[in-house]
Amino acid sequence: MRNASTVIVLRDRETTPRVLMGQRGAKAAFMPNKFVFPGGAVDRSDSDIPLAAPPPSPCLDRLQDDAPAGLAHALAVAAIRELWEETGLMLGAPGAWSSTPHEDWHDFAASGFLPDARALQFVFRAITPPGRPRRFDARFFLVDAKTVVSDLDDFSAASDELSHLQWVRLEDARSFDMPFITEVVLSEVQARIDKPSPPDSVPFFKNNDEESLFLRLHGNRH
Repeated sequence: MRNASTVIVLRDRETTPRVLMGQRGAKAAFMPNKFVFPGGAVDRSDSDIPLAAPPPSPCLDRLQDDAPAGLAHALAVAAIRELWEETGLMLGAPGAWSSTPHEDWHDFAASGFLPDARALQFVFRAITPPGRPRRFDARFFLVDAKTVVSDLDDFSAASDELSHLQWVRLEDARSFDMPFITEVVLSEVQARIDKPSPPDSVPFFKNNDEESLFLRLHGNRH
């Protein structure tokens, strides 16, 4: 099982809320043809990438709940990297890299930005149930589109991992072919439309080989 990060970018939350989604390829080993949020597995190099700022402290604390020490940083970096790779959208702050960036970050660094995690709000966690071809321990991050530093409608720098990238109105999202867990997370997003601060606790679907549990992560400060 691999750790993973997923990013829900929320646009126009005060008027007509929309989220950014794309469609996975028909030949994808995991969730083929499904409409999903940008995201993917944590890479080994993610732990070495500098951040201009970490996630907000309540979220950082909950990311460390029931997780290996030091993983929170890599999860935040993976979220920013996957958003950048799959959509071309950038969460960053002006800054110079202290060393030559990893190849995944060359273009990001060339723009004059460091990855910036302060806008990431940790809102959901789910482990893929047993029996699937691939299993992930996925953390879902909610981001207000106002914090993106690139053009929200320019997907020209996106990879080909997701097709049909589009801003989907929340009220229309469930008409798309999406995984069950994505529907569950959309409900959580809907409940947070008028709550700009990080949640008091984070839902956690913990699917082990022995049992499935619905927990809430409060962090060490609870």
